[in-house]
Amino acid sequence: MAKVLAITNQKGGVGKTTTSVNLAASLAATRRRVLLVDMDPQGNATMGSGVDKRTLERSSYDVLMQETPVADARLTLDAIGYDLLPANGDLTGAEVGLIEELGRELRLRHALAGVRDEYAYVLVDCPPALNMLTVNALVAADAVLIPTQCEYYALEGLSALLETIEKIRRILNPELKVEGFLRTMFDPRNNLANQVSAQLLKHFGDKVYRTIIPRNVRLAEAPSHGLPALLYDKTASGAIAYLALAGEMLRKSEGALPPAAARAQAG
Repeated sequence: MAKVLAITNQKGGVGKTTTSVNLAASLAATRRRVLLVDMDPQGNATMGSGVDKRTLERSSYDVLMQETPVADARLTLDAIGYDLLPANGDLTGAEVGLIEELGRELRLRHALAGVRDEYAYVLVDCPPALNMLTVNALVAADAVLIPTQCEYYALEGLSALLETIEKIRRILNPELKVEGFLRTMFDPRNNLANQVSAQLLKHFGDKVYRTIIPRNVRLAEAPSHGLPALLYDKTASGAIAYLALAGEMLRKSEGALPPAAARAQAG
């Protein structure tokens, strides 16, 4: 059964969607079956996967409104290696449409239940806000991956996010945990970045991934070509870093499994 990871940070511009797309591609490159769920009305993960959000027949909106099962709304992206549940601006309507619905926080969890056995990982790209879409992702998730830019304001926002995660754990999803903090857009020449990185390590210890995602032009260019960095330029430092992150995650989650179980997880 898939491990479901919500990739979220209420602060925008920290590399959340970049992480979602590139981690999905990197895990897929290790021959794991991966589903990327776009839960952001901006549809950036959809466009970054080479899918035109303006031409979608079905999307995550239809899934949340229980009009279409995930199996019928997902797209198989053979060239990229993972499956995608796409999104576009229609998703903004889910907030209004779910207001009076019972169990609205559980919609994504119930929808994913039908396909979890088909994947090793399900990654959910969340919007940069603590709204009903993010709540659905957190209730559906086993764990949360938090991309964090090493700057002062990014640290400030972490406390509110961690409080929200704790509320979700207490009320709706007792199994939810923080998988890890990922340092993104890192420039080692920046003294503040190094100071914030040290603070993250001090406060969160081994919850901070050893892998650091650098500032990288090729990584920033890749979405405009509708490709993960791994397929745009596999020699780019950003692409190599996300492959390293995938390896680190697999060692943590599968390293303790017996060989037969690890092979089954890999599919």
